[in-house]
Amino acid sequence: MHPNPVFHDKSRQECLEFARTRAFGVLSVNGDNGPLLAHVPFLLSGDGAHADLHLVRSNPIARALRTPLDSVIAVSGPDGYVSPDWYGIEDQVPTWNYSAVHLRGRLEVLPDDALRGVLERQSEEFEARLAPKPPWAMGKVSGDALARMMRMIQPVRLHVDAVDGTWKYSQNKSEDARIGAADGVSQGFGQDVAQLGDQMRRWRDR
Repeated sequence: MHPNPVFHDKSRQECLEFARTRAFGVLSVNGDNGPLLAHVPFLLSGDGAHADLHLVRSNPIARALRTPLDSVIAVSGPDGYVSPDWYGIEDQVPTWNYSAVHLRGRLEVLPDDALRGVLERQSEEFEARLAPKPPWAMGKVSGDALARMMRMIQPVRLHVDAVDGTWKYSQNKSEDARIGAADGVSQGFGQDVAQLGDQMRRWRDR
């Protein structure tokens, strides 16, 4: 998270909605020999109190969860390089604009009998976003195949204690400089740069 408070002006609810919509992030815990990371889809509860996910049992994080662990899910949005030439003002330096939310809390293993419910809720949520496509359902998988798959994974829950978000959109610059940077970013490189540029332009409408 960037330390400048000007980039942290969204509410907890806005941060939660961002994380809920993205639904994918980097899960991290401290391991015996350094940080352990996993890229995971997750389902955030309606009140934002917890995030449910699943891990392959051979995942190092799953193996480390003998007891609950402090953890964070880092959720990233659009990002892109910003050339100082795009501001149209003197004495600027390159930077990188981005949006991100961190969900911090206690990670624990759920009982095995909770796994099917976690998987069903995830697939129902994500399939619904594909409407009008007919939703896929777990009933389409044969019992034997489903049982084999489920033996390989375990349900996990992050109890969310803290939420922090950064929206670094050059809002610490003048409006003209920010719009100039947005136009440049849209044609530059990064992840979803057209979306990033659009969000930078619309910041004045907040």
